[in-house]
Amino acid sequence: MKVYTRKGDDGTTGLYGGGRVRKDSAAPEAYGDVDEAQAALGVARSFAEPGSELDTILIALERDLWVLMSELATDPGNRHKLKAGATLVTAEMVEALEVRIDEISERFEMPREFVVPGQNQIAGFLDLARTVVRRAERRSAAAVVEGSQVGPYLNRLSDLVFTLARWQEGKALTARDHGND
Repeated sequence: MKVYTRKGDDGTTGLYGGGRVRKDSAAPEAYGDVDEAQAALGVARSFAEPGSELDTILIALERDLWVLMSELATDPGNRHKLKAGATLVTAEMVEALEVRIDEISERFEMPREFVVPGQNQIAGFLDLARTVVRRAERRSAAAVVEGSQVGPYLNRLSDLVFTLARWQEGKALTARDHGND
């Protein structure tokens, strides 16, 4: 099987479940940003200890983003073909993120002001991933249908990634700090 098909040479891309749209339309823009967010999480994960709690969390998030991209890459007319939790984001997936945020944030004192990213490599890459998730959330607003859980999922995901970054850095350097004291 070849990687290239030449079908997209005309500026269109295929949708999950059928149909084609321009590559610069709302859905491909949105799932492209989600794809980038997934890759950014993968970069952060590459600095985590294999098999560690952080590694396990990030793998699960990367897998969730495949579900989210499937939903975004589906023409609204084919939405009925999606399967909850496999190709359609569910409210339970959003709630699971909230539970994880609460579990992780109980382990440390959350900074009460803006933080300066980059206390260590993992936290720095998690902060970068968080910004990509936020962009994906903004782009997805133009592509989702009424009642979709994509927006809430991405909103909670950015909160979780922020929480993971603070957890991984230990003591955050805030905007008012003068150094690593």
